[in-house]
Amino acid sequence: MRPKKNLQEPFDFQPSSLKVTQQHFARYEKISAILDANPRMLDLVHRELERGRKEAEAGGRRTRRARRDPTWSYESDTIFRILLVQALEGWSLRETVVQVDDSGKLRRFTRLNLRGMMDYSTLCIFKNQIRPETWEKINRLLAEQAIAMGAIEGQQLRMDTTAVETNVHYPTDSSLLWDVYRVHDRWIRKVRDVDAEAVGDRRARPKEAKRLYGRINRKAGKGSMEVLRPLYFKLISSVERIVAWAKDARDQVQAGIASGRYEFGAHLEAQALLSELAGFENTTAGVISQAQRRVFDGESVPNGEKVYSIFEDHTELIKRGKAGKPVEFGHMVQIEQVESKFVTGYAVFPRRPNEADLVDSALDRHVELFGHPPQSLAADRGYYRSMEELYRLEKQVDVVSIGKKGRRSPEEEARESSAAFKLAQAFRSGVEGTISYLKRSLRLARCFNKGWAHYQATVGATIFGHNLLVLARC
Repeated sequence: MRPKKNLQEPFDFQPSSLKVTQQHFARYEKISAILDANPRMLDLVHRELERGRKEAEAGGRRTRRARRDPTWSYESDTIFRILLVQALEGWSLRETVVQVDDSGKLRRFTRLNLRGMMDYSTLCIFKNQIRPETWEKINRLLAEQAIAMGAIEGQQLRMDTTAVETNVHYPTDSSLLWDVYRVHDRWIRKVRDVDAEAVGDRRARPKEAKRLYGRINRKAGKGSMEVLRPLYFKLISSVERIVAWAKDARDQVQAGIASGRYEFGAHLEAQALLSELAGFENTTAGVISQAQRRVFDGESVPNGEKVYSIFEDHTELIKRGKAGKPVEFGHMVQIEQVESKFVTGYAVFPRRPNEADLVDSALDRHVELFGHPPQSLAADRGYYRSMEELYRLEKQVDVVSIGKKGRRSPEEEARESSAAFKLAQAFRSGVEGTISYLKRSLRLARCFNKGWAHYQATVGATIFGHNLLVLARC
């Protein structure tokens, strides 16, 4: 069983001489006290890591050599705190393990002490074991702790949405087709190492496919579709050939597994290769279909039917009309914040929602947490639906600071010119600064974790780190 916590506190043999260093690591001491005061958060993380360990054992991945591996003996508290360092500093996993390994102060905070540091790939495994719903529960526990501390009272609520990008390149038909080709080419080469007979003696031509992709890219902004069609025909034909080859190899590998002709190691590797290819089947068919429909049929493919990445197939196209970035690829995230900049609620949406539909659910979460509605609710005009809806909200909330879209009557002008409305709007603007901080300092502008579940978990972990920093300043 994985140990939960190391209670032995080390001596601090590395005192800080600079004032700015002392202030920086004083925050970590306050955060450590907050974490120790709420052991239920560690209980949730420990339960997740134990579940991951048991799944690894059930899957046969924990060999006798792995039982002696020190990565299995790290306490859940240490893993949790290392992940918090990543969220607090906005580092990548690789930067996190290097900085923690080289810093006596961070070793003390994470309670790693004098032991060896884990590799970043191991830290990635641990991070992916904590599910998004667990991060939601942890954030809720921290909010309840903040209420008990008197740090927040919930008298004011402001909200806004923002787009968090997935880690994808700008999608074009040619680039997505090239992605499909190179992924299948790489998969076939892996199969050849396990079972050369399953692949046969055919030869892939990745350089030819890449050359076609490059020619389409160069001519896309200059030539007409008549010029591009022959190039697309050749590229799509190449992609269809290698996809068909991969399917033939898959059938051979499945037959080999069924007949039991592989040794134990090769058997496990063959199963892993089959699951890897299965993860690309739907996106591969979608990429080829949308390219054929657009290029040869002249059809305008709806955004909801498009594939924007074969690696992050959950990615959505978001048009927000911003001058610097008119189109973004990712998902919308809503931030709900009270006074002291504490984020009491957040939501991640697989498809862009209508912001006016989010007000009631945000109010319900606020009432559930604080036991009362806020005195003022502030949001931008995107949350406006109708004046009747605003009047309904004003029966629950004293000041509803949501501007009306379009023309306003003299009564509506007077409402938006009142001192209470303007003060609430001034308070609302603070959420934009929080969003900027989350993206700029805590690395939430783009999510580098793969998959929809890990995307949601990254948002939850980042907001948890932000809230810890807020409480550390109290």
